[in-house]
Amino acid sequence: MKVILFSIGGIEIRSYGVIVALAILLAIGVAYYLSRGSEYQKHIPNLMTYVIFGAIIMARVWHVFFFQWNYYSSHLNEIFAIWNGGISIQGALVGGFIVAAIYTRIHRISFWELADVLAPAIILGQAIGRVACFLNGDAFGSPTGSNFGIVYPPGTMAFDVYGSQPLWPAEVWEGQWDLIVFAVLLILRTRTLPRGVMFLSYNILYAVGRFMLEFLRGDSPRYVLNWTAGQWTSVIVILVSSGLILYFLFQNKQNQQNQQIAASKVNVP
Repeated sequence: MKVILFSIGGIEIRSYGVIVALAILLAIGVAYYLSRGSEYQKHIPNLMTYVIFGAIIMARVWHVFFFQWNYYSSHLNEIFAIWNGGISIQGALVGGFIVAAIYTRIHRISFWELADVLAPAIILGQAIGRVACFLNGDAFGSPTGSNFGIVYPPGTMAFDVYGSQPLWPAEVWEGQWDLIVFAVLLILRTRTLPRGVMFLSYNILYAVGRFMLEFLRGDSPRYVLNWTAGQWTSVIVILVSSGLILYFLFQNKQNQQNQQIAASKVNVP
């Protein structure tokens, strides 16, 4: 675990930035591969430029206003100091999805079909990104109260909060959950699903894991029901995504029935 990898001319190269950059590059590569043979592949490089920009902005907004507003409300001058740390993956996802929706509308391509293609690449990027959190000592868990757990070294945010206490490996387990979701999505790609269902399944699977693991987090303030902002966000995502899946499945069934009726009329002598 090493927050700062090395320095070049007084510029610190941090493990967090290196791993996040690697996660983005690998996610883009996987997205480009998964979109082969489709009309969406040519859009991947251009789209990702805008998505990364939107994701960074919303990741910071989400962290400041939903996760740490108690702190930033008294330190307004630090809101834009993103180089000091503090971004939210859930905010990054929201920002990326908003930008993608705008992009698809401008270019007149299907947001849901594109989202289905990108879903496995997104969750793979998230899994690798949690390695960055581990090396940086953020997104850490609460004390385990036993000898089991991760003991973060001095210089990490986790050590600043809890010292040498063993903490739940919340970010490590989330990265492992993300890899499981990645595998499930690859399996789902072999099935014929209504458009949007793959992407919405990714939302639900990730949100379920995130909700459960938030009980172990030790870096987030808690609100109503003693839930974190991450848990409340996850619940909303699960409910909305589940509703949309039911709608798309119903819509697909109706379309199939209409096609059967139309075909039967054509075959009538």
